[in-house]
Amino acid sequence: MPSISVRNLDDDLIARLKRRAARRGHSAEAEVRDILRQALSAEAEPSFDDLAAELRALTAGRHHTPAEQLQRDGRDER
Repeated sequence: MPSISVRNLDDDLIARLKRRAARRGHSAEAEVRDILRQALSAEAEPSFDDLAAELRALTAGRHHTPAEQLQRDGRDER
């Protein structure tokens, strides 16, 4: 399972996390997982259509090479 490291947390935040974990009978690591799970579960996953619209907006005004041309160029390189 993947893991992450979070650097530069202040001592007060770490102490508060450890106290919260102890009150709930968790390790600090389990508490962090629970906090992240709760925070992200409230956030709706964007639909494919929303992601596609965002990508179109990000690339608006740029030159786009059609896929057919890219395929043709790839075959020509062989």
